[in-house]
Order: sequence, then structure tokens, then C-alpha cells
Amino acid sequence: MVAATRPGRGTNLALLVLLAGSFVTGWVAFGVGVASGARAVAVLHGVLGLGILVLTPWKSVVVRRGLRRRRRHAVAVVFTLVLALSLLAGIVHSTLGPVQVGGVSALAVHVGSAVVAVLLAVAHVVRRPQRDRVGDLNRRSALRALALGGTAALAYAALSSVTALAGLPGGRRRETGSYEVGSGDPSAVPVTQWFTDAVPVIDPTAYELRVDRPDGREQRITYAALLAMAGTTRAAVLDCTGGWWSEQTWRGVSLDVLLGPLGPLGGGSIVVSSVTGYTRRLPAADAASLVLATHVGGVPLSAGHGGPVRLVAPGRRGFWWVKWVDRVGVDDRPSWSQPPFPLQ
Repeated sequence: MVAATRPGRGTNLALLVLLAGSFVTGWVAFGVGVASGARAVAVLHGVLGLGILVLTPWKSVVVRRGLRRRRRHAVAVVFTLVLALSLLAGIVHSTLGPVQVGGVSALAVHVGSAVVAVLLAVAHVVRRPQRDRVGDLNRRSALRALALGGTAALAYAALSSVTALAGLPGGRRRETGSYEVGSGDPSAVPVTQWFTDAVPVIDPTAYELRVDRPDGREQRITYAALLAMAGTTRAAVLDCTGGWWSEQTWRGVSLDVLLGPLGPLGGGSIVVSSVTGYTRRLPAADAASLVLATHVGGVPLSAGHGGPVRLVAPGRRGFWWVKWVDRVGVDDRPSWSQPPFPLQ
């Protein structure tokens, strides 16, 4: 894929594959909360990203050749800058920790600039489509791809080893790539919410949880009644896609207790909604592991942390932990019949 004599088409194809792979694995990494799966995706994401750096000497030849031609270079320059920024921010986050500049984290810069780079790459491919060639897939191309992949993997292993040996924060990351913050101390947990949400003001004395039961009945439960039912205590890790995780002890009502036997709806969904309209579907089979929490660390949930009631979903990333829950129900639609990430 990377030509030895005259870098060009093969180099660009390799860059396109690496860029697409990095982008996809990055979003998959956001969604995976199980340790084993998250580790594999995070490693693959890192290898693909470093593969772009490995490709730099060959791509620089292509860029210099293009700059000598009389063409518009603004888009190419912007693409190069945002891609370099994304790679740099990703390396900073994965080695030096949750670094922030002006209130913006390195992870946010990494993701944001990657989105811009991918959009520019897609626009370029659409504007200047290329025909498939027989030579794009042959033994030589496969060997070059293996060499590029192997070099990128070695670079990832070297960077990981240096990070660990130097005692940098990156050596202590969770499998998802997140850094520990405030475990056992709810007051130290960052206050975050989905980008379209704002922290609502909810009066617990006027709060009611609407429960749509499997038999079609709607039940309304006051906050005081919910507190009386809150007999489930569970230690669980909240792993936010913002790059941090925190283990806390949560107390509330298990959803299998709240909803009762689900019967034939066991293959359907539990639908959890917030006062903001934010909604997530979860497998009905997970009811016993899901908790509507009213307390964390022995104290009532603050508004910033989802109070008066939030969902605790062990083994899932933070965007599944619906805050400010005001409605819970069940239906026969499968949990996968929703976008992988919230759109509202």
C-alpha cells in the first residue's frame, strides 16, 4: 500500500483506511463498557492512529508534490493541521492524563478535530472520486499493509512501555482509557451531562416517577415512596466518555423490584426517560442489574449528579446512566432498535 519509489495513490489509500478505521474504533470505544472488549478496541484505535504517524514520511512527499502544482491548497492545509492536532491531543490524553487548556480537555480536542478531519476527507473523496484498480489489491500491497500495521503496533507497544516505565498517568488508565476521579467521594465526581441537556431544577417534594407497567397500567410514585422502597445498595463504576471513571456506592430501587415480573417482555426493552427528554432503551433481561438510585455515598443525589433519581447501569458507559429520571416503562421493542448514541 505504501509505494517505495513514488508515493501517491497507495499512500492515500492507506491514509484513508487508517483514518476511517481510527474514526470507527474511536466511536466503538466510546460505547464499550465491558473491560475485555474495551481494552481490545482501545488498543486497535491506538495502533491505527499511530499508523497515520508512521505513514507521515510517505504522505509528506505526496503533499509537497501537490503543493508545487497550481491548485487550491487551503483545504489540504486545514486537513493536515486538524489531523495533526487530533493525533497530538490523543497522545497527550493517553500518556499525560486528563490535561485541560482553557477548560477544554485534550480528549475533547482529539475527538472534535478528528470529526473535522473525517468530514474534510469525505468531502475530498466525493469531490475527486477514484476508480478501483487491479493493482490496489495484490500480494505486494498486502505485504506493505502488514509492514505498516506491524510498525504501528510496535510504535504503540513502545509508547505504552515508555508511559508505564516513566510513571506517567497514562499507565494507570482503565481498560476504556479513562482516568480515575473521586472514587468513594461523590463530591469530587465531575458534573457532566449530554451536550443538549442542562441541569434542571426539580423539587423532590413535587417529584413523581411515572412507571408504565407491563400490564399497561401507569403508576405514579412520589419521591418519599421511592425512598421507602430504596433497599438496594450497589457498588458500581461510572465510566464517562469524557475520559474519567469513578467507583461509588449507590442506593436505590432495583428495576426488577420496581417493575415486577416482565413475563413475555423479557426479550424487549426497559425504556428510561429523563425530564429533559433524554431516553435510553436497555434489555429487559438486565432489570435485576439496573438501579434507580436516590443516594450515592450515603447522601441524596445532588442535581448535578442526576438527583433526585438517576439510573445506575453497571458495565455500561456513562451515557446509559440516565439522569433526572421521570419515567420508566417496558415494551416489546428490542433494545438495539435505537441509535447507538443519543441524538436528543
